[in-house]
Amino acid sequence: MTDIKNDYTYQSGFDNHFSSEALPDALPKGQNTPQVCPYGLYAEQLSGTAFTVDRKHNQRTWLYRIRPSVCHTPFQPFQKKSKLVGNYTDEANVSVTPNQLRWSPFDLPTEPTNFVEGLHSIAGAGDVGVKHGMGVLFYAANKDMVDTAFYNADGDFLIGRDLIHRYPLPQQGRLDITTEFGKIMVHPNEICVIQRGIRFSVALPDGPSRGYICEVFNGTWSLPDLGPIGANGLANPRDFQTPIAAFVNEEKSFRIINKYGGRLFSAQQNHTVFDVVAWHGNYAPFKYNLALFNTVNSVSFDHIDPSIFTVLTCKSEKPGVAIADFVIFPPRWSVQEHTFRPPYFHRNCMSEFMGLIHGSYEAKQGGFLPGGASLHSMMTPHGPDAPTFEKASKDELKPMYIAKGTQAFMFESSMQLQPTHWAIEESGKVQHDYFQAWQGLKSNFDPNWKLSQN
Repeated sequence: MTDIKNDYTYQSGFDNHFSSEALPDALPKGQNTPQVCPYGLYAEQLSGTAFTVDRKHNQRTWLYRIRPSVCHTPFQPFQKKSKLVGNYTDEANVSVTPNQLRWSPFDLPTEPTNFVEGLHSIAGAGDVGVKHGMGVLFYAANKDMVDTAFYNADGDFLIGRDLIHRYPLPQQGRLDITTEFGKIMVHPNEICVIQRGIRFSVALPDGPSRGYICEVFNGTWSLPDLGPIGANGLANPRDFQTPIAAFVNEEKSFRIINKYGGRLFSAQQNHTVFDVVAWHGNYAPFKYNLALFNTVNSVSFDHIDPSIFTVLTCKSEKPGVAIADFVIFPPRWSVQEHTFRPPYFHRNCMSEFMGLIHGSYEAKQGGFLPGGASLHSMMTPHGPDAPTFEKASKDELKPMYIAKGTQAFMFESSMQLQPTHWAIEESGKVQHDYFQAWQGLKSNFDPNWKLSQN
């Protein structure tokens, strides 16, 4: 366990079978459902996979709580208008375009808005109803969730936040997340994964927050296979942190918001949902500090494929092809010789959604800012802008520490991501002149080049 200043206490490891109890001997001994649980608690299982999935992939956790989750009123449609999409195959929800897209930073809310109220779908593929696909969301919030919990019945959330720049200093904001499993404090440059069905509430101890979410409808987030890299490198399992049990015993009016079928529903109950006294299992939320990522790269020549920067992956049924990869481009040394070092120009059979947490991305000289985003669709060409190409073509190729003070990321998917109508037409943040980034690339062709080398 690790105790960090201004943080909570966690269990370390990835995909472990954890156990945690806030009161001594709250976990039953030798069985999951004794006739009477310790302390008069209720036993409740939360299953993240089908019961019959093979043991290696089976995910479930037993919760021992003061009241079972079933004690609530019927769900009713959430009254506030939502900008969420559940079916990305319906053109009523999305705008189909092959163009390169880039967005300026999305706005913070001007009216009081909590995490759930500030969710917006940006792009996605598939349909939550058939449990196949993924979505990219944006959130912007300026108030705490009070006596309210949220859970997503559609998929798993991977949540990150960008650094909001305000004079005189960037906002060093945190997300204080209370879950049924315990508390998680998400600091800048950290991510948090909260799986399908887990109830949580978000508070903002440092003020307004804005960030990105990748939602996967089928499968779960896992560590990528290392293959020839060997046993070490990329994200180390021990650096992932899972909360320990912490419960509240309160009887008060409490609201539950459920994301189901891409829509929001609300129910009431007369007690908090955060009353889990003990739990054990391998289906639990976790967080990870991106600064702990162990970068690998070329030490000879050429720019290696971005898959070497994969932190987490959600695998599809086809080996080597992902529903989504979460990839980061952290500070690192660049030492390749005889090489154009920035990302090369390319067309890809994957969709690439990029965002910037903080700093300046090395492949763009301007326009790509923290809180903004870009989408390069399947087989649509993209790459460094004209100024970056010119500079990199003339740089002295000495060892160079790049991306200092920067954290860019990419959600890469084998699926054809479609931007939502909100992202294209309503947000007001589309950079319609993005294509100009490449218009300055001139012809350098010299038919006499070989003669000039003699």
